[in-house]
Amino acid sequence: MSFRLEMLQAARLAPQLLGDAADLVRAFLRRNMLPDGAFPDRAGRPDLYYTVFGMEGLMALHAEPPWPQFAAWLDTFGDGAGLDFVHLSCLARCWSAVPVSWQNLSPARRTALLDRVLAFRTPDGGFNQRPAAPACTAYGCLLGWAAHLDLGAPLPPAESLTTCLAALRTPDGGYANEPGLQFGAVPAAAAAVALHRHLRLTAPPGTGQWLLAQQHPEGGFLALPGAPMPDLLSTAVALHALDGMQVSFAATKDEILDFIDTLWSAEGGFHGNWADDTLDVEYTYYGLLALGHLAL
Repeated sequence: MSFRLEMLQAARLAPQLLGDAADLVRAFLRRNMLPDGAFPDRAGRPDLYYTVFGMEGLMALHAEPPWPQFAAWLDTFGDGAGLDFVHLSCLARCWSAVPVSWQNLSPARRTALLDRVLAFRTPDGGFNQRPAAPACTAYGCLLGWAAHLDLGAPLPPAESLTTCLAALRTPDGGYANEPGLQFGAVPAAAAAVALHRHLRLTAPPGTGQWLLAQQHPEGGFLALPGAPMPDLLSTAVALHALDGMQVSFAATKDEILDFIDTLWSAEGGFHGNWADDTLDVEYTYYGLLALGHLAL
């Protein structure tokens, strides 16, 4: 199962906790959706990255974009020429969600898109979102592996990614996004856990406890040890990783729910953290993902 489908499977459980508020979230996402099915960034421009979250947020709530218009919009990107690595990966992820009946991604274009993704391979066998980088990042490896799954392409050699992941391990027991750092980061550790699972490997002992140790007393998870406040992205991916490792967070479930509630708006969206005044589809999706894991 792809990373996209794993997350979507969990997010689809969110309505169990949202109850009637699920209608508000669905309405918020629909208000933000453009006529062609795309979603805008915070500046109001159509953006593949934000579209991933808006599209999958709708699907988690058993609604769907207008597939014919959406496929036509994706078609305008061709084989991804001119896109950076993140947006190339998002293009692949969007196409993987489009039903077969509206699938316009030809084999030749699929191959060309994969070749563009492969251009971001690093000498150590991983991926980095920066071109010509000397070493992998956790985020890059996750996106690169996910793009292969979304495009139905043969996966990179497991051994190369295993080596990359080992280089990202930090002395404090977590994972950093780049090699050589002393302290781990929750998003990087969550990416490493996900990759271990797909490589059919067990994450190193202590990874789950390191993640649990990043929880703020008021329930959410910090992006980094010592960060000033928890955030919704880190909370969602930490819960996703812990659930994947079967490490229980039941003892603080109520506190996590209370934290998420502080970021909820009656407009139907979620804020990213306590200092974030803007609602957007990315954090709203992370709200659904977090609630989905808490509904289990």
